[in-house]
Amino acid sequence: MSLTPDEWSALRLSLLVASVATLGSLIPGLAVAYLLARKAFRGRALLDGLVHLPLVLPPVVTGYLLLLAFGRRGWFGAALAEVGIVFSFRWTGAALACAVMGFPLMVRAMRLSFEAVDPRLEQAAGTLGAAPALVFLVVTLPLALPGILAGAVLAFAKAMGEFGATITFVSNIPGETQTLPSAIYTLTQVPGGEAGALRLTLISVAVSMAALLASEWLAHRARRRLAA
Repeated sequence: MSLTPDEWSALRLSLLVASVATLGSLIPGLAVAYLLARKAFRGRALLDGLVHLPLVLPPVVTGYLLLLAFGRRGWFGAALAEVGIVFSFRWTGAALACAVMGFPLMVRAMRLSFEAVDPRLEQAAGTLGAAPALVFLVVTLPLALPGILAGAVLAFAKAMGEFGATITFVSNIPGETQTLPSAIYTLTQVPGGEAGALRLTLISVAVSMAALLASEWLAHRARRRLAA
């Protein structure tokens, strides 16, 4: 099971990309999930549809749209490149693609968790003089914590396995954008690469399973703390 330097590079890059994608999505995911769970506004259905669009679009289409938007000559990419922010064919672009693909899963888990919080508890805190921001931090957020953790880990696991959008947006450059799925795909295309592909597949399964088990453990601890 010893990995080659290229395989180690793909593993490290996958962990980096998945971590950055998850952390970068966390605050926007919380905001959008709370908005969809608790607020009624014009365009709510449209926002909900846009959030979940990456789940139903082919990943290659999502990657191509990211290339159109954030490529060096894209709608936003040209302006960003002028200030030194480049996504296309960089690992940061892989993180962006993984964040977009994992965002619906994160938001959905968080939204369900916010909807499960009894509004009467928030109203009770409000009647005691707590400001809305304080109610959210002290009442809503702790009660929704198991779903928030689950959403974050689902997004991380999705980022670890993302392939279509990533390879379309940032290509498959060893040491720069080649994540585990891209490395597995490359190894299956070369003679004698089956052993390496199997090694990386087993590692990918192990990392994803460890993330899911960690999510369940953290959520269990959060539920026990709230019940105490």
